[in-house]
Amino acid sequence: MITNPVLEVMMNRKSIRAYTEEMPSDEVIEAVVRAGMQAPFAFQMGSLLLSRKQEEHPFGAPLMFAILVDSYRHEAMMAKRGWSMATNDLSLLFFGIQDAAYMAQNMVIAAESLGMGSCFLGWAPYEAEEFAAATNLPKRVFPLVHLVMGYPAEDPPTRPRYPLSYTLYEDAYPRVEDDVVAAAMRQMDEGYLAQDYYKKEKIIIPLEVDREETFTYETYSWTEHISRKTGQWLKTPRDILDPLNACGFKILQDEQEE
Repeated sequence: MITNPVLEVMMNRKSIRAYTEEMPSDEVIEAVVRAGMQAPFAFQMGSLLLSRKQEEHPFGAPLMFAILVDSYRHEAMMAKRGWSMATNDLSLLFFGIQDAAYMAQNMVIAAESLGMGSCFLGWAPYEAEEFAAATNLPKRVFPLVHLVMGYPAEDPPTRPRYPLSYTLYEDAYPRVEDDVVAAAMRQMDEGYLAQDYYKKEKIIIPLEVDREETFTYETYSWTEHISRKTGQWLKTPRDILDPLNACGFKILQDEQEE
């Protein structure tokens, strides 16, 4: 494929889980944040909460950002114009999630271009109430994802991705044949096995359903790993509706009437 310096940064990006103790300068942090702010947006409903408490962060990362869906700030602006929120919270959240996600990805690429690494931590929404209490978040602000960042103390390989043909369709969505699915699975699994990823990390998600364990570190790979997550966890929407409700976003009609 064609390449240039920007594409090289994007294609070489990988999650970093070991960091040096060097704290990025204020100038570097500002550059990363301003790159995030320059991302496309619907309502500019993405905001950030930064922690430099390195000793408390996963992987010893110097920086940890909470990427926030922030309707509190948006509604304060509306009030100045004499408006109140009429959009339902589910629709509002979709736009806010887009805004925050675009911002976060711009920050990742900016950090890479400045010699830093990063790693997204996706469990933030399910601990939203505790995080909000610990950080004094007002109602109508929701933590979408955490992003740790700093100078890498490791240089892992990039991880496999699905084939382009399994990702890009044109004009109409095709019927995906079994052999196409199998080929895409094989590319992911063989790629991870070649890197000994799950073996090195000693990761096999335990079975919580009535299935016999047939995998070992020599055979357990990405498609089984991700299938165990979505085949066993978060079975009820209350797992995410309750944190949203605690942060002031009412999705169900009975919650709106409380």
